[in-house]
Formats: sequence, C-alpha cells, structure tokens
Amino acid sequence: MIESRQAKTTVGKAVADFICHLRERNASPHTIKAYSRDLALFAAYAGSRGWKQIDHITVRGFLSQLYERGLSKTSVARALAAVRSLYRWLAREGVVEQNPAKLVATPKLPKKLPRVPTIEEMNSVIDGQMPEVAAFPERDRLMLELLYGCGIRNSELTGINLDDIRLSAEAILIRGKGKKERYVPFGDSVKAALATYLPERQKLLEATSKHSTALLINQRGGRLTTRSVGRIIKNIAVAKGLSPDVHPHTLRHAFGTHMLEEGADLRAIQELLGHERLATTQRYTQLSMKHVLQVYDQTHPRAK
Repeated sequence: MIESRQAKTTVGKAVADFICHLRERNASPHTIKAYSRDLALFAAYAGSRGWKQIDHITVRGFLSQLYERGLSKTSVARALAAVRSLYRWLAREGVVEQNPAKLVATPKLPKKLPRVPTIEEMNSVIDGQMPEVAAFPERDRLMLELLYGCGIRNSELTGINLDDIRLSAEAILIRGKGKKERYVPFGDSVKAALATYLPERQKLLEATSKHSTALLINQRGGRLTTRSVGRIIKNIAVAKGLSPDVHPHTLRHAFGTHMLEEGADLRAIQELLGHERLATTQRYTQLSMKHVLQVYDQTHPRAK
C-alpha cells in the first residue's frame, strides 16, 4: 500500500522508472535490490515534494533520518550513492538541471585494513603437497608462487604470456593498470614451480589440440580467467587452514607487508607492486605496524 502511494508521487514514479532502466541495462541483481530499497526510503522521505522543492538540505535530512533509524555509516553512504545515481540519470533524461546530492558530503567510513596472513601461514599454504581440491596442482602452485612471490594483481597474473617470462634474467614482464609495463623479478621458488608446470602445460595443450600464448591455462587449454583464479586460491587457502576471505589480492597485500617487515625499502616495494603513488604503498606501513603491535602485546612483559 505504501509502495503504491509512493509510485504516485513525483519522486516515487521517477524511482520506479530508474529501477526499470537499471534492469534494461542488465545491472546486477544485488545493485537493483540495494537501489530499490534505498530509493524507496528516499521517495517516502520526499513525500509529495517536487524536484524544485528538494535541495541539499532535504538530502541531508534524509540521511539524518537513516541515522536515527540506526543505520550504519556504510549503509547511509550507500543510500547517498543511490540518490546521486538517480539524479545523474534524471539529468541525462532532462528532468533536473542540478544534483543536490553532490553537495552532501559522503559519511567518513573507517578504513579497514585487510587481514594479512603471516609469513608462516603463507609458507604452510605453498609448501608441501597441494590439497585434493587443486585440480591442476602444478599450475595452482605456480599461481600461488607468482601472486605471493611477485606481488602481482589477479588481472596481471592472467595476462602473463609465455613469452613474458625471461628465465635467464629471472624476471617477468607485467602489464599493469593503464597499460603500464614493468619487469618483476622472481626467485628460486617461482623458477622451480615453472620447471614443474611448463611440461604439464605442454602435455595438456597437445592432448586438447590447442595452442595458447597464455602462461596459465585451464584444463580445456584456454586462458585462465580472474574469476577462476579467485575460486582456486580461496579453495586452496581454506583447505590449508586459512580464512575463507582469502583472495588473490590478499597475497599481494602479504607480499608488500612481509617485504616491509623484512626490511625492504618502501620505494622498492612501490616499484615492484606497480603503484603510481607512494601513498598507496604506505598502506603497508600500517599493516606492518599492526603486526608489530600484535607482537609487542603478545611478547613484551610490560604489555601484559
């Protein structure tokens, strides 16, 4: 009943049209569900107001009401993003000229640092036999070695071609964000994993009568996708006793944090990770400090 009343208001009708537009654009079901919920609340708050009666003060009032209802900062920030998206669409449709939601500051969210596995935990995942869930153990070990041993992104990993491996120089050509290229060195562990995997890769390609330029291939001989990498890494991590929230980027975080803990220079880590700004790399000092504080709390007699 409330929804049918909302649909008759200016804002309610616009929200219904916007949600239809999202469905036509094949937006994800999660996005449609979240926007529908948040914008229904906005339409209810706006009531019978027209667009000219809704300004940034109105939008702020809407956010205040959400806080009063006990919603978290994350939920309020998501609702504001939904209102901004609605206004952007209305502007394209020629319904409104201004976006009052742009004048409202996004709630400051607490910066959550990712939980990084310890050096011992990473060694336990990569050393020893691959678990039974690893369908292609030689390839999967190499994936782990490259993600943790070189600190590369998932998309960079799947983009590696066989010709990008410089065995004599012990380096790999990596294509990063914005088509920027860099060489990343690798150690004996990656070298050994490559030596074990490459003959198996060749056998699989011959068996499937396929040709591939990709270093990492699936069992049909095609290039491995980032989604497959994410699934494989998670399955192996869980089978080896790590948290189920481990994903490829976790190993990149572990690379940066562990390098710093072992005394590597921040600029060198920046270069290896392919960060454009040093400020991005400096996050690892926070992660490293978190580990140092944990060690202090656990070991110093005056901390107990």
